[in-house]
Amino acid sequence: MYIEVVKSKIHKVRVTEANLQYVGSITIDEDLMVASNIIEHEKVQVVNINNGERFETYVIKGASGSGVICLNGPAARKVAVDDIVIIISYATMDFEEAKHFKPSFIFPDTKTNSIV
Repeated sequence: MYIEVVKSKIHKVRVTEANLQYVGSITIDEDLMVASNIIEHEKVQVVNINNGERFETYVIKGASGSGVICLNGPAARKVAVDDIVIIISYATMDFEEAKHFKPSFIFPDTKTNSIV
């Protein structure tokens, strides 16, 4: 049996930009991606603490150290700049493997989106 489990989580980062005219996705500071074990083009779920929105998109790598969290395309309508969001990715794995799997959770500073 296979189950879906949390693989990575960036807990509470601040939205720095919302670009409606972009093709789609979420741009995430590369430092946050590395620390949370999320890769470019990976599917993620975004949970907006300010308004309760939950949606899925894919990741684009942002400049390292920039603190960028930018929702692009239609997802830009689901956030406002300065909203606090949680970014989660999931993995499908064997039930027995999942019992021992350790996800990567990070808790950045919400003012700067830097790793503390």
